[in-house]
Amino acid sequence: MTGPIERYTALALQTRCDAVNNVDKGAARTAMLAAIDRIDEQIRGSFVLTGPSLRLVVLPEYFMTGYPVGETIDSWADKAAIQVGGPEYDALSAVAQKHNIWLAGNAYETDANFPGYYFQVCFIIEPSGNVILRYRRLISMFAPTPHDVWEKYLNLYGLDAVFPVADTEIGRLACCASEEILFPEITRAHALRGAEIILHSTSEVASPLMTPKEIARRARAVENLVYVVSANTAGVHGEGIPAQSVDGMSKIVDYKGRVMVEADSGETMVAHAEIDLPALRATRAKPGMPNYFARQRLELFAAAYGDTSFYPANSLLDDNGEAGIPDRSHFIETQRATIEKLRDDGLI
Repeated sequence: MTGPIERYTALALQTRCDAVNNVDKGAARTAMLAAIDRIDEQIRGSFVLTGPSLRLVVLPEYFMTGYPVGETIDSWADKAAIQVGGPEYDALSAVAQKHNIWLAGNAYETDANFPGYYFQVCFIIEPSGNVILRYRRLISMFAPTPHDVWEKYLNLYGLDAVFPVADTEIGRLACCASEEILFPEITRAHALRGAEIILHSTSEVASPLMTPKEIARRARAVENLVYVVSANTAGVHGEGIPAQSVDGMSKIVDYKGRVMVEADSGETMVAHAEIDLPALRATRAKPGMPNYFARQRLELFAAAYGDTSFYPANSLLDDNGEAGIPDRSHFIETQRATIEKLRDDGLI
């Protein structure tokens, strides 16, 4: 570290997503790098309005590719997932270096230890260009996660890699992917490891009404005394859905659950605001009823969590502990089995 930066501007960059579903691998890779070039220019332009205090930029969920629609897991991994140290990471690192920012985003990523797989990853790149955090989404409906190969994943990477927190000059940063904001345990696990700012890459339906994710963003912020920097897409084009369904509502929520700034629709850098770390830390250090973080009595809940299982871990590991590539139907079938188990146990 070169020294703390206690007050600075963060930006939830609302940028367009061009899906790669209907092109071949070569065209997909070209489009992915083109998306990074476009974002590079948008960040450059954002400095005009934010000024030199801009130090943190968060990009939306799967901003380079869109999401798989009908593709098998291994075919999507081959076409649209990036490799650690690959050209897409190199290009993103160059953007962070060029603008002297911490750059966070979300993509699909391969892992040599799980051939044919992809995981959805949230990454943070520091101004030097180094990737300092890689968080792989833990709860997903139709894609493999570390929980599906839990024993093998833990043996390879350990628990610190499951809930990583980066201690940086601009605060302690952690990530949350899309609908994971609806699961309070994800943000809480990061907060328990020191996270002060949650970087939330999302691609979600926007509405003038209070959506479930909007409620959750505010709740996660206030219950953990953290900032939430949430970047949504400015439409997903080429997926077949009406493109602007997922457009708008990028925002920054402070540690008291207050929306500091919010974007309307379209590509925009409107969702930028000051992060005030001394104020957050003073609030966490002050005794009283509003200090919800310090009032946690975690022992109360340890047994309830430890003795209970809903959606099973290791569902993609065979008897030898190796990961097989599933059909997409595996995930909905596993959920159906989970619901049946909950019904048998009298929980639903």
